Amino acid sequence: MSKQPDRRAAGALEAEILGALWAAGRPVTPADVRSELAADLAYTTVTTILVRLVDKGVVTRRRQGRTYVYEPSFDQADLAAARMHDVLGTGQDRAAVLSRFVGQLSAADKLALSAALLRRNRRRDG
Repeated sequence: MSKQPDRRAAGALEAEILGALWAAGRPVTPADVRSELAADLAYTTVTTILVRLVDKGVVTRRRQGRTYVYEPSFDQADLAAARMHDVLGTGQDRAAVLSRFVGQLSAADKLALSAALLRRNRRRDG
């Protein structure tokens, strides 16, 4: 029996490609992305994942000459915050989810969260 190739966890390839886009810091072609990835992926695989990310609104694309160039729609912090918000929305009791989330934070993260809330309130009230 032949061994099946190792499969990535769901979303792992998307995350790798998104990481390559963030690292580039400029609009890039699928070939540029492919050359930055450690795995030996087919050009069509990279293009398929980029199109999926465009469909999800995470990446934008525009024509440049005869090809498309791609770039992230959000920075890493914005995307993580949006994902956290989406997950929060799946709970029945938002207050309980928030309470448990905060309860699992490190002391440093709790301080950072507290500081962020204070800054947000000052901007709103100021």
